[in-house]
Amino acid sequence: MPANSIRNEQMFVDGALTDAFDGGKFEKRNPFTGEVIARVAAAGRQDAARAVEAASAAFSAWSATPPGIRRSLFLKAADVMDSRQPEIARLITEETGGTFGWGIFNCILGAGILREAAAQTYGLVGEIIPSDLPDTVAMATRQPVGVVVGIAPWNAPLILGVRAVALPLAYGNTVVLKASEESPGTHLAIAEILQQAGFPKGVINVITNAPKDAADVVDELIAHPKTRRINFTGSTKVGRIIAEKAAKYLKRTVLELGGKAPLIVLEDADLESAVAAAKFGAFMNQGQICMSTERIVVERPIAEEFARRLVAKTVTLKVGDPLQPDTQIGPVINKATIDRLEALIADALSKGARLLCGGKAAGPCFTPTVLYGVAKGMRVYFEESFGPLVSVVIAENSEDALRIANDTEYGLSSAIYSRDINKAMKIAERLETGMCHINSSTVHDEPQMPFGGVKDSGWGRFGGTAVLEEFTELRWITVTRSPIPYPL
Repeated sequence: MPANSIRNEQMFVDGALTDAFDGGKFEKRNPFTGEVIARVAAAGRQDAARAVEAASAAFSAWSATPPGIRRSLFLKAADVMDSRQPEIARLITEETGGTFGWGIFNCILGAGILREAAAQTYGLVGEIIPSDLPDTVAMATRQPVGVVVGIAPWNAPLILGVRAVALPLAYGNTVVLKASEESPGTHLAIAEILQQAGFPKGVINVITNAPKDAADVVDELIAHPKTRRINFTGSTKVGRIIAEKAAKYLKRTVLELGGKAPLIVLEDADLESAVAAAKFGAFMNQGQICMSTERIVVERPIAEEFARRLVAKTVTLKVGDPLQPDTQIGPVINKATIDRLEALIADALSKGARLLCGGKAAGPCFTPTVLYGVAKGMRVYFEESFGPLVSVVIAENSEDALRIANDTEYGLSSAIYSRDINKAMKIAERLETGMCHINSSTVHDEPQMPFGGVKDSGWGRFGGTAVLEEFTELRWITVTRSPIPYPL
C-alpha cells in the first residue's frame, strides 16, 4: 500500500473527530500483507474521561427523546450501513484479514442489529402491580441507566461493535465504545454511520488506543463515576479482569467471553449435513469466532466415516488473499495465533492424536486443520484455539458425548446432530451452554435472540428483549390517591 494511502484515524468524541490529548499515535498493519494501513489516535486516561463526560452531557436530552424519533434514526442508520457495504467490507478485510464475504456478512447483520434496536426503542415497558395499600397504584417502570461503556473485539468487528452500542442507545442511554486495536477504522465507521443518520453529538463516542495503553484506558472507563454499565466481548482472561474492576465500583457488566463449542454428532445423524455444519462452524473466519466449532464429539460407530468426509471437504478450502473473491480462508490475526496453533497441534500429536489434514502455516495464514482422536490430557481438549483447528473426540454413546461436551470450563454455544429430535432435545436441555442448535451449526446469531454464555463464557445476554434487563433500571413507583392513616 503506498504511503499516501495510509489512513489517519482520529477518535470520535462529542460529535467530532479528534486526536489524542497528547497527540500520540500507533500503527495498524494489514495482517495479510504486513503493511501499515493506518496511523491511529492513541488515547490515554484523559481521553477516556473526556469521552465519558461527553456522553454524560448528552444523556439528559437523548433519554428524553421520544422513541419514535430514536426509531427513525436507527432505521436511517441501517440504510446508511447498507449503502456503505463494499467500503466497510474492504476495511474489515484490510484490518482483520477476514474474507471480503465475511465483511459483507458483518454489514448485513450489523444493519439487522440496528433495525432490531429501532424496534426496541418502544421496549421500555413496565407493569402495574397490585398493592395492599388502599387506593394506591404501584408501578414497576424501566428507565435508561446513563452512560454505557462498550468494549468490542476485532474478530467480527462491525457486528460486535454495533451490538455493543445499539440496544443501549435504543433505550435512551449514551455510549462510549472502546475500539479494538486491531479494527479501529471499522469501529470508528459505526460512529460515522450514526452521525450520518443524524444522531446528536455526544450520544455515541469512540476512542482508540495503542495496545500498551489498553489497561489504563479501560480502567479509566470503568472507574469514572459517570459510567453506569460496562459490556465486554472478548477473552475470558480479560473478561475476568474487567469483572473484578467493575465489582470494585459496584457497576454491572455484561460479559460474552471465550468458548470451546462442541458439535455432538450422534450415530443416527445425517452425516452430510453434519459435516457441512462442522466445516462451516470450524473454519468460517479462520475459526476466529467465539461460537466456532472447536470440538466435534462423534459416536464411535460413525467416527471414522465422519472424519473421512470432513477431511475431504476441508482440503478443498482455498487459503490466501482475503480480498480475492474465491478465497475462503484468509490470514489469522497475528503471528502469536500461528505459534499457539502449532503448539496445540504438537502437544496433541505427542499424546496420540492423529493429524488428518492441515497443521502448518502458509505465510500469515494457517491451513485448516483436523485432529482425530483428541482426548483428555491434551491441551487442545481444553484450551480455546481460536483458529482454523478442530478436534474430533470419540464418544462411546450419547451419554458419553454429553459428558465430553460438558467437560470444559466454557459454556457459550453448542450443537447436536440427530434424526431423533426428542433425544436431541433431552441432550440439549442438559448441555451447560447458553445456546444450543439442533441440526445446525454452533455458529449462529440473530439480532432478536438472547445471546450469551454460562460458566467461564460470561454472564448476561445481548439481543432482543433480554437486553432490557442489562441496560435499564427497574424502579418501583407508587401513587396514593387518598390520605393514609399512619399509626404514628
